[in-house]
Amino acid sequence: MKKITSRDNATFRQLRLLSHSSRERRKQGRTVLDGIHLVSAWVECFGQPDLLAVSEGGARHPEIREWIAAHPRIVLQTLDDALFREVSPVETPTGILALIDIPRPPPHLATSASCVLLEAIQDAGNLGSILRTSAAAGIADVFLGPGCAQAWSPRVLRAGMGAHFLLHIHEHASLDRVMAGFDGLSLSTQLDAAQAVHDTDLTGPVAWLFGNEGSGLSASTAAACRLAVRIPMPGKVESLNVAAAAAICLFEEVRQKRQREAQKT
Repeated sequence: MKKITSRDNATFRQLRLLSHSSRERRKQGRTVLDGIHLVSAWVECFGQPDLLAVSEGGARHPEIREWIAAHPRIVLQTLDDALFREVSPVETPTGILALIDIPRPPPHLATSASCVLLEAIQDAGNLGSILRTSAAAGIADVFLGPGCAQAWSPRVLRAGMGAHFLLHIHEHASLDRVMAGFDGLSLSTQLDAAQAVHDTDLTGPVAWLFGNEGSGLSASTAAACRLAVRIPMPGKVESLNVAAAAAICLFEEVRQKRQREAQKT
């Protein structure tokens, strides 16, 4: 176990940059995972991280101490609590961080599997929630178009709670090209759409498009969708949070497909 005691240490400087700079994360193709849950999920999916760092206080935490003991091959570095607070991306540090290379998704080809396309989703919590919902609904590919928050930022990673590692996340994607190569039905949500999502046949492949929290999809992207559907809202609420809308739509697709499979048996 190595101990970092100086702010001049190269590892300390790198962790601090990656925790707080989106530009540096893009430049290096690396990011920082904060917390035992994310670190454990990464190790289960991909194996040993490039680096594991714990605070002195974190090393005494029973859950972290037991996890470290169960993974003796992982190279570990410790920082005193003051230094760890400086590299942590959260106000209340959890005591454990991992440095990883951001996974590269496989090249995207024309697809016939359901997928999610996002345009200008700027809130980290919303983006992370949509990624988690997508993974839970069995989606494999999520495409982030212009204006989206950085998918691998610490805040989005925390909101995703490990879902990132179960998805192919395509950042800086051309949503028009994805839709042009898609074999199924492309759908967006619209408050005044004539057809309700529950009355739409979702038993085939679906490309779901969700737009900005305030302004929704751009006119050009909305026009490229084959169909717009509405989510029935009998209550006196004007609209839904985009992450909530995505969850309703994706799990309506899950429901219909499960029902179809049940009818076959």
